[in-house]
Amino acid sequence: MATTRITTALPPNIDITKAELAYGEHMLPKLNRQLQDSTLTTRQRALNALCDVLHNPEHVSAALKVGMAKSLKKLLSDSDGTVRWKATEVLFICSNHAIGRDAILEFDLIQPISALFDDKHEDARLMSHRAVESVSHTVNGAQGIVDANLIKKLVEKLKTETDEIKQLVLDTLHYCMKVDTDQALAAQAIEVFTSLLGHGTWEIRGKAARDIMDISFPLEGKKRAVKVKCLPVLVKLLADSMFHVRAQAAGALMSIAITTEGKQESIREGAVEALITLLKSDEATDVRLNVIKLSRCWQNTLLAETNLKKSFLSFKTLPTRAAHDAEGSKDCRQGYHLETVKSNNTEKQRLIHSVDLY
Repeated sequence: MATTRITTALPPNIDITKAELAYGEHMLPKLNRQLQDSTLTTRQRALNALCDVLHNPEHVSAALKVGMAKSLKKLLSDSDGTVRWKATEVLFICSNHAIGRDAILEFDLIQPISALFDDKHEDARLMSHRAVESVSHTVNGAQGIVDANLIKKLVEKLKTETDEIKQLVLDTLHYCMKVDTDQALAAQAIEVFTSLLGHGTWEIRGKAARDIMDISFPLEGKKRAVKVKCLPVLVKLLADSMFHVRAQAAGALMSIAITTEGKQESIREGAVEALITLLKSDEATDVRLNVIKLSRCWQNTLLAETNLKKSFLSFKTLPTRAAHDAEGSKDCRQGYHLETVKSNNTEKQRLIHSVDLY
């Protein structure tokens, strides 16, 4: 005869690591109350649930209205490592939305988040860098990071952190140096960037070269780059196996070699020969475009300052590349046109007409 048996197992669709959600408009106020609960597991489950809920920007707005930013700010200094990690992850998810980035600035959350850069848990450190990097994408966010005096701390982290975090730090500094380069120069960032140009990971090499370009826009940055022997390494990177690295190295050389000292140092290291090789054989449009920009910044002064007329006449090969780039970018075609003017008047007229068609 059949009997009734009640199982002790939980239903298969119940996740015990996440808090049960209330219905409708009661969901976020309940989660906010659970964030303030004295029971550790309650706080952890509420944070796990928020990591799913706040992907919706409407929920981010509603969460801010119920005061969740203050609750999360308090949890950033919680004694439990998982709570700190998950609280930072919630803020990172919020920072992917404009209203979340504004809230991080409004509630002065950049400093509490940056305090986790030194956390003993790698997950908490990683998520804190992700949150700060996401905030830095806007001008106000980058300015907030600069105002919080975090540039020196970020530069120091490039010396000790894991490769994944180094990439995030390089991205954060890239956006911050668009706002202000003084703090980066004072923190000797260009020396650190130069040391990363020989890194085994191509993403880090490329981002370090890009950051050197950013920090070299002011005159002091150009002088410092020449002083710390950055140019020889950049010239070597023009032959890197990854086109992204070659493009960023050419961009950094373009930024530094505007000064006479930078031009002469680049030439001594064989930059002209390397650039001609790239224009003849490199298939990446980004690489050739940056090389053309570099040659354009040299064209008006370099021939008068140095004895390199024969080397630069080698750029007469550009019309061939211009024909090859007929399907390429407008910038590339214009660049080729500007360089061919010196060597072949017939080609000059043909390329001018081809540019005017676009």
